[in-house]
Amino acid sequence: MTDSKYFTTTKKGEIFELKAELNSDKKEKKKEAVKKVIASMTVGKDVSALFPDVVNCMQTDNLELKKLVYLYLMNYAKSQPDMAIMAVNTFVKDCEDPNPLIRALAVRTMGCIRVDKITEYLCEPLRKCLKDEDPYVRKTAAVCVAKLHDINAQLVEDQGFLDTLKDLISDSNPMVVANAVAALSEIAESHPNSNLLDLNPQTINKLLTALNECTEWGQIFILDCLANYTPRDDRESQSICERVTPRLSHANSAVVLSAVKVLMKFMEMLPKDLDYYGTLLKKLAPPLVTLLSAEPELQYVALRNINLIVQKRPEILKHEMKVFFVKYNDPIYVKLEKLDIMIRLASQANIAQVLAELKEYATEVDVDFVRKAVRAIGRCAIKVEQSAERCVSTLLDLIQTKVNYVVQEAIVVIKDIFRKYPNKYESVIATLCENLDSLDEPEARAAMIWIVGEYAERIDNADELLESFLEGFHDESTQVQLQLLTAIVKLFLKKPTETQELVQQVLSLATQDSDNPDLRDRGYIYWRLLSTDPVAAKEVVLAEKPLISEETDLIEPTLLEELICHIGTLASVYHKPPSAFVEGSRGVQHKRLPARAGSGESAESPDVGQSGPAEAPPAVIPSQGDLLGDLLNLDLAPPTATIPSVQPSMQMGAMDLLGGGLDSLMGDESDTLGGDIGGSPSMGAGLGAAPAAMPAALGSAPAVGGGLGDLFDLGGGVGMPTGAYVAPKTVWLPAMKAKGLEISGTFARRGGIIQMDLSLTNKAMSVMTDFAIQFNRNSFGLAPAGPLQVLTPLSPNQTIDVSLPLSTSGPVMKMEPLNNLQVAVKNNIDVFYFSCQYPLSLLFVEDGKMERQVFLATWKDIPNDNEAQFQIKDIHLNSDAASNKLQGSNIFTIAKRTVEGQDMLYQSVKLTNAIWVLAEMRIQTGNPNYTLSIKCRAPEVSQFVYQCYELVLKN
Repeated sequence: MTDSKYFTTTKKGEIFELKAELNSDKKEKKKEAVKKVIASMTVGKDVSALFPDVVNCMQTDNLELKKLVYLYLMNYAKSQPDMAIMAVNTFVKDCEDPNPLIRALAVRTMGCIRVDKITEYLCEPLRKCLKDEDPYVRKTAAVCVAKLHDINAQLVEDQGFLDTLKDLISDSNPMVVANAVAALSEIAESHPNSNLLDLNPQTINKLLTALNECTEWGQIFILDCLANYTPRDDRESQSICERVTPRLSHANSAVVLSAVKVLMKFMEMLPKDLDYYGTLLKKLAPPLVTLLSAEPELQYVALRNINLIVQKRPEILKHEMKVFFVKYNDPIYVKLEKLDIMIRLASQANIAQVLAELKEYATEVDVDFVRKAVRAIGRCAIKVEQSAERCVSTLLDLIQTKVNYVVQEAIVVIKDIFRKYPNKYESVIATLCENLDSLDEPEARAAMIWIVGEYAERIDNADELLESFLEGFHDESTQVQLQLLTAIVKLFLKKPTETQELVQQVLSLATQDSDNPDLRDRGYIYWRLLSTDPVAAKEVVLAEKPLISEETDLIEPTLLEELICHIGTLASVYHKPPSAFVEGSRGVQHKRLPARAGSGESAESPDVGQSGPAEAPPAVIPSQGDLLGDLLNLDLAPPTATIPSVQPSMQMGAMDLLGGGLDSLMGDESDTLGGDIGGSPSMGAGLGAAPAAMPAALGSAPAVGGGLGDLFDLGGGVGMPTGAYVAPKTVWLPAMKAKGLEISGTFARRGGIIQMDLSLTNKAMSVMTDFAIQFNRNSFGLAPAGPLQVLTPLSPNQTIDVSLPLSTSGPVMKMEPLNNLQVAVKNNIDVFYFSCQYPLSLLFVEDGKMERQVFLATWKDIPNDNEAQFQIKDIHLNSDAASNKLQGSNIFTIAKRTVEGQDMLYQSVKLTNAIWVLAEMRIQTGNPNYTLSIKCRAPEVSQFVYQCYELVLKN
C-alpha cells in the first residue's frame, strides 16, 4: 500500500490522537504516527505543538523512523530553538553510531538546522565525522562545513575546519575529494580574497586523479575548480588538457561544457604551432556537435555557449556548418541562435551553401525568423567580400517578392552594403526607390532616406522623394526625423539652387516646431554651419564615411574572455558577466584567460570591486578625455532664454534660419563667404549675414575664424546655462571669539578653480598683520593652493576681501558631516580656530557629462540599495530652465524624456575624487515639487548632492 493514505485524513482533534500514538509503546504505531505528522507538515498544517513528542521518537534503531524525525526537526527547529536543544544529545550519540548511514544522517541534519544555539554543539561531532573511517560519512561532513560556514563563518575558522577541508582534497576516496572541492569553492565565493583553494601542481594532480572516478556532479565541481588554476607553463597546461579531454565524451552535457571551459582556458597557454594544439581543436568539435542533438532547451544553452566559443576560436567548428542549418521543427529561439552562428562561421569556402540556405529561410512563414535571415544575407555580404555580388542579387530577388517586411529588411541591409562597398552597387538604387510607398517601419524609412540623401546627385527626383517624407514630418519617429534633416542638408549642399525652400522648411520644422532636443540641436548646428561657413558645412556633412566593420555585434574582447571563463553557467547564456545579474555581487570575481606563453602579460589579475568611495570603477566609466562626443547629439538647451531680445517686429513663424530671406540667398548683394559651395556661384551672400528677424543671440554670426571654431562657441546663443550659484557670505568666526578679528566667507567655483572668498574685519584697537591659514584633514582633501594674501596690515575698523584658491590634493579623512571643514587662522595676535561647511557643488567638475550609453550601463550596474529619493519643494521652473540652472553648477543633463506630461531629466555629476553621481529628476507640469532619485557607488554623498540641487534651484 502507498503512503497516499496519510494525506487524506482531515479529522478534527487530530493533534491529540497523534500525540497519543507518538507516545505509544508499539514501534509500528509510532512510525505510522510520525508519517502522519510529516504528511500534515507537508500540506502546510502547523504540527509544531508535537515537537517534544516527535523528538522523543529519535531514540530508535529504526533508520526509516530516524529519517522521518530528522526531517521534522529540520523544519521546526527554527521556530522552536529551545526545544531543538533537547535533540542535541541524540545527535552527538548518533554521530558515534556503528552504522555509517546513521552517522552521516546525524551530521547532515545538524548542518541543516540553522539555529545558532545548536551550532556550538555541532563542532565536536563534525570534527569526528571529518576524520571518520567511512568515506560516506566524510563526504557528508565536508558539505556540512560549507553549511556551517554560511551560518557562522567565524566559528568555522576558529575551529580549524577549513584546514581539515583542505586536507580532504588529498583523500583516497574521489567522492570525498569532490565534496571537499565543492565546499571550499562555495566558501571561497563569499570570500573572494581568502585564497582558500590554494591550488598547486600537487593538488591539481590529486584532483585529476579523483576526476575519473567520482560521480558526474563531483566531476563538475572538480572541473570548475581546475578552471580557476593558472598553469606555470605550457607543458603543465598540455598535461592537464590531456587528462581532462576524456570528459568530453561524457553523457552529461554539464560535464562536457565544464571540460570545454577548462580546455578553452588552458589552450590560451599552448603555442599555436604545437601539434597537440591542432589535435585539441579537432577533439573539441564532436562533443559540441553532439550537444545539438539534445532537446531544444539544452540545444539553446549549448548554442549560446558555442556562440562564445566561435567568437574566440572559429577554427574549432569551421567544418561543421551543416549542423547549424535550421530544421523545420526547431523552436524559434533555437532557429535565431543557429542563424547567428552560421554567419560567424561563414567564409569564402562555404558561402554558397550558406546563401542557398538563407534564401530558403527568407520564404518561411515566421516573420521574426525571415527578418533575421534577410539581415543575415546582408551580414554575409559585409563579411565575405567575394560573395557581395551574389548577396546583392539575392536581396534584389527578395525585394521583387514585394512581401512588405522582407522589402523593408532588405533596404536596411543594402544601406550597410553601400557603406561597406562605396560606388559599387549603386545601380540598384532605382529598384529601391520603386518601393518607397510600402515602407512603414522607422528603420526602413530612415535607411531609404539615408540612401536618397547620400546619393542625391544620382537620383533625378531626390528632392521630390524627400519632400514626400517631409509632409508628415511631425508624425515620424525621431530616428526618421533626424535622418531626413541630414539628408535634406546633404541634398542642399549638392544641389543648392533647387532646394532652398526645402532646406528652409526642414530647418524651420526641426528648430521651431519640434520639442525634441536632439532634433532641435542638430537643426541649430546645421543652420549655424550653413550660415557661417558653407565650405566647412560641406566638409562636415559630406565627409568621407569610414567603412563599416565586418562584425558589428561581436562581444567586446575583455568581456568575451570573462564569459569564456564562465562557460556552462548562466553568464554564458545571458552573455553578461555575473556581476550584471547576481544580486549583492560581493563575491563575484572578474576572471580572465591566462596570457599566452611568452606574451609578457601577467598571468592572472582578478579584477576585484573597488575598495572605497574614492576609487572610480574604470570598467564602467571611460575617461572623458578630449572626446568631443557625438557632434550631432550635442545637448544644447532650447532658445527660450534668448527670445526676449528679439526685435519687436519679429514673428516666430516667419523666422528665416538661413540668412536674409530666400531672395537674398539667390541674389548677389555682397560675397561675404569667400568660397561658394560645389562651384555654384548663385549660393551667395545671404548665408553669411544674420537676418533682421533672427533672435539677437542666434543671428549675428561672428567673424568666421577657423570654419568649425564657431560651431562650439555657443556662448552667445541657444539658452546657455547661467554661472554657478554662490551663497552670500556668512560669519564663520565672530570678533568676540577671536580677539577682535571677524571672518566671514563663502565658497565659489570659478573656471574650474575652487575659491574660498573671505572678508577679514578688524574690530580691535590694534593693527593686525602676518596672516596665515591652514586646514585640518577633511573628506575631500581640500587644502589652500597658496598662502593667504593679505598684502597690507589690517587697521582697526578696516575690512579686506581676500580670495584663497583651494586644491583637492590635501590629506583625506572622513568628516562628520561629510562637508565639514576645520580651519585655523593665525595672525600677529594669536591662532584662531573655526569650522564651516562647504556646498558639495564646489567639487563638481566640468567634465562630468557622461555619455548616454555609459549612463545607462552605470545606472543598471549600481545596486538598487544605493538609490535615494528626495523631494525638492516650491520650485517654479520648467525643465529646460532647471536644466540650464543646474548646468551652471556642473550638474549635466544627459537626456530628457516626457512621459504623460511629466518631464524626466537624467543627469550626471563627477566629483573631484572621481566619484560619479547619477540622478533622475521628475518634473510634473504645474506641480512645484520635484522628485529627485540619486544613485551613487558612495551613497553617503547622496544627501549632500540633494542639498546642492535645492540650493541651486531655489536661488
